[in-house]
Amino acid sequence: MSELHKEVSELEKKSATAARLFDIRTIIGGLFVVYGVIVTIAGISPSDADLKKAEGVHINLWTGLAMLALGLFFLVWMKLRPVQAPVPPSDAAQDTTGTPGS
Repeated sequence: MSELHKEVSELEKKSATAARLFDIRTIIGGLFVVYGVIVTIAGISPSDADLKKAEGVHINLWTGLAMLALGLFFLVWMKLRPVQAPVPPSDAAQDTTGTPGS
């Protein structure tokens, strides 16, 4: 393999790693988990005024748990179905004549 082919394959590997790192499911899942923990902690012991305002429903607790479930869903989805790197076209398919430069 030529030096150019080696560089291209290395860049493709780095690109696949970056795509996995910045997958939108990671960002959304992480944010929902963090905010879900915060809202759940706030909802564990609400004040009487908060309960009266929400008509007796522990809204922060239920919302926090729902956010945690959604965040975990996104993170599990990312682990089960990771981003696949695009498959580069093979050299044989591009050069059907067998002569270089045509």
